[in-house]
Amino acid sequence: MPEEQQHYDTIIIGTGQGGIPLAKVLAEAGQKVAIIEKDDVGGSCVNYGCTPTKTLLASAQTAHMARRAAEYGVHVPEVQVNMQEVKQRRDKMVLQSRKNNEVGLEDSKAVLLRGTASFLDKKKIEVKSDGSATQALTADRIIINTGAAPSVPAIEGIDSIEHLNHKTIQDLTVAPEHLLILGGGYIGLEFGQMFRRFGSKVTIVQHGAQLLSREDEDVATELKKILEEEGINILLDTEPQQITKEGNSIKLKVKSKGSQQQEITASHLLLATGVKANTADLDLEKAGIETDKKGNIKTDKHLHTSAENVYAIGDVKGGPQFTHISYDDYRILRDSLLHGKHRSTDDRPIPYCVFTDPQLGRVGLSEKQAKEQEIKYKIAKLEMSKVARGEETGHTKGFMKVLVNEENEQILGAAILAAEGGEIMTALQIAMMGKLSYKQLKEGVFAHPTYLEALNNLFMKMDG
Repeated sequence: MPEEQQHYDTIIIGTGQGGIPLAKVLAEAGQKVAIIEKDDVGGSCVNYGCTPTKTLLASAQTAHMARRAAEYGVHVPEVQVNMQEVKQRRDKMVLQSRKNNEVGLEDSKAVLLRGTASFLDKKKIEVKSDGSATQALTADRIIINTGAAPSVPAIEGIDSIEHLNHKTIQDLTVAPEHLLILGGGYIGLEFGQMFRRFGSKVTIVQHGAQLLSREDEDVATELKKILEEEGINILLDTEPQQITKEGNSIKLKVKSKGSQQQEITASHLLLATGVKANTADLDLEKAGIETDKKGNIKTDKHLHTSAENVYAIGDVKGGPQFTHISYDDYRILRDSLLHGKHRSTDDRPIPYCVFTDPQLGRVGLSEKQAKEQEIKYKIAKLEMSKVARGEETGHTKGFMKVLVNEENEQILGAAILAAEGGEIMTALQIAMMGKLSYKQLKEGVFAHPTYLEALNNLFMKMDG
């Protein structure tokens, strides 16, 4: 029998980037709030997502630029990467970010409970801690923020092989001799380039015909070229068929479209083939909470689940799985629960950035989406080799690509494959928010020499 039962106004399951600010703002508004966490406070972004991976990428970028130093007339002795020190820097960032989240919760008066939560019914939660203590909690409102975890593809032999995912690979203190990556999405490309720069041989196996399947073909092709120039081996249209272990080596049999089966030998295997919603412990059926065929919790555009007064935010509901989307889920619920406003998930942009080098900043429609929607559009495209700031800094790879609506001259979308591509994309997003005509950017007075100044030349191409 439960040892204790308490009632709360709101219970939040999971301390991700939507759950923590929501717990704080509801508690500060006078509600009695409990937030439950079975692992480390902060969710994926703080513990194994944005903060640690971008810290690791900064180390990889520094190593890469040190090797390029002679191009700038600066001569650096042999570059050596100390992976233990790289990991120590990463861990320090994680611990500080986690602590900041914990302190913020304490200051807000929200109650942080440690343990695994599961539903007893749609208003009742059971929390089991490691010490076998159990609590039964009831609430007027329950919010699920349990995130997602790496998934394991169905490949013969996979269960008998020690493999890495985007969480466990960050624990390495020695760069792999040969890192084999399954998956050519954001995670696979970021880690692939990172470990190539740390000194590993890298092979990426992608089942589709291009990397980054949601992007336009020209963008994916250009990024593939850039990665291959760094020595990364990329196999497209390739299906993994069988994995075996031989001594200290991993052997993967693959078959590429139109070719014979081949075998790849590697020291380490990274699975970057997707994630699945963290719902296994929740006993959702006891609350009548429905999931889709992929296991994501179904929500409407206001984040309601199929159970009354139960909501889901962040990665656990599927859809775009980005920290800034989780945070906007928090804002939607904050405004609905505290301010009587009912903004939905339908009216928000979905910007994102792939932190390869160069970065890929994306917002709005791609060209293939504009075609599918039969929107009349024009395209402007400018190679970074023709951007003054790119030439001066030696960052000339990639291009800027922007779509404009022919009828109202407003920006429909952008793909910026460039140094600081995320920042340039964000400037274009602001122009989209302000409904500016591309001609205003073409004639804008921007500081010289900056990357954003290139918008003048970019939009000049719109008019031929």
